[in-house]
Amino acid sequence: MRILLVEDDRVLADALSRALVQSAHAVDVVSTGEEADSALAPNIYDLAILDIGLPGLSGLDVLKRLRARKSTMPVLMLTAFDTLADRVRGLDLGADDYLAKPFDLPELEARVRALLRRSTQSTPDLEHGQLRFDTVGRRVFHDKRPLDLSPRELALLELLLMRAGRVVSKEQLVNHLYGWGEEVADNAIEVNVYRLRKKLEPLGCEIRTVRGMGYLIDSSDGES
Repeated sequence: MRILLVEDDRVLADALSRALVQSAHAVDVVSTGEEADSALAPNIYDLAILDIGLPGLSGLDVLKRLRARKSTMPVLMLTAFDTLADRVRGLDLGADDYLAKPFDLPELEARVRALLRRSTQSTPDLEHGQLRFDTVGRRVFHDKRPLDLSPRELALLELLLMRAGRVVSKEQLVNHLYGWGEEVADNAIEVNVYRLRKKLEPLGCEIRTVRGMGYLIDSSDGES
């Protein structure tokens, strides 16, 4: 999943970004309301984590503009001022959840999982034969046995399963796996696909290369 983190405290932003990346999300970080508004305009994110107290354009203003564009993207608001008036105003403007600083990282991660679960599908699992991807717990099982996958491999498999039967381009994979500012080697996607293939092929799950187009996992019913 791709997440936009809007936080002007660099130390906090770095800590949150690292934790979310470890949970196999691609994370882009901006520090002002204007940057957030520009980043959210194309509507390429699955979730926004938005601090209220931003320099310039406030988080509430960013949220208001987002909802004015008819976006239904889930938004988790962060604030250092845990007052009833703040919470009510944020929720009235279209926030999906609210978290007051200081907070424990596991609580934020749990709220992120809940928002993504509600926004993607009624079931939190992606299934392909005996393969099951728990999108909430960020774990993969084959025949009920857990698979040891890296965060990049998890993110790669997630996108391929979400689009099973359809070709996923290299550009789409880069956007899903990497955040802004991350250096992406020319062969980074090929390397990640190779490593994931080595783990999946013995289990009967094939990642196909469609020359000049990208990669796909056939739909579990055999259609493509």
